[in-house]
Amino acid sequence: MQKLELKVPPPAVALLLASAMWLATSISGALAFALLGRLAIAIALAAFGVAISTAGTVSFWRARTTVNPTRPDAASSLVATGIYRLTRNPMYLGLFLVLAGWAAYLSNAVALVGPLMFVLYINRFQIVPEERALAAKFGTAFDDYRRRTRRWI
Repeated sequence: MQKLELKVPPPAVALLLASAMWLATSISGALAFALLGRLAIAIALAAFGVAISTAGTVSFWRARTTVNPTRPDAASSLVATGIYRLTRNPMYLGLFLVLAGWAAYLSNAVALVGPLMFVLYINRFQIVPEERALAAKFGTAFDDYRRRTRRWI
């Protein structure tokens, strides 16, 4: 299983899951449900997700550190300000919210599995290896940050 660590960029994981969610809901119509205001909910979740991801990306750019999720060892600084005071993984949280918005739009019980699968995959194959690399690179500074800031929210 270690072969998957840091191999598939999280946006690609989200896109694959979004496609799978659409395909699964197209063949499981019996699990559809009515969601009052589904378009507004979907847009709000997705917009909030994009805003959070963008804030994380901008913080990395300002710190002049890599945004490449497959190379956490290339990080030149530990970013713990801005949105990173609230969550250690705003880019992944943002992708999760976009998937949650997509699930709301699809309004099918099968679609609800997509955001859950994203969290499980990203925790195991992206975040855990990233945290190992950051701990090795930044030592106690990363340990302190990890203690005071939640992984997701």
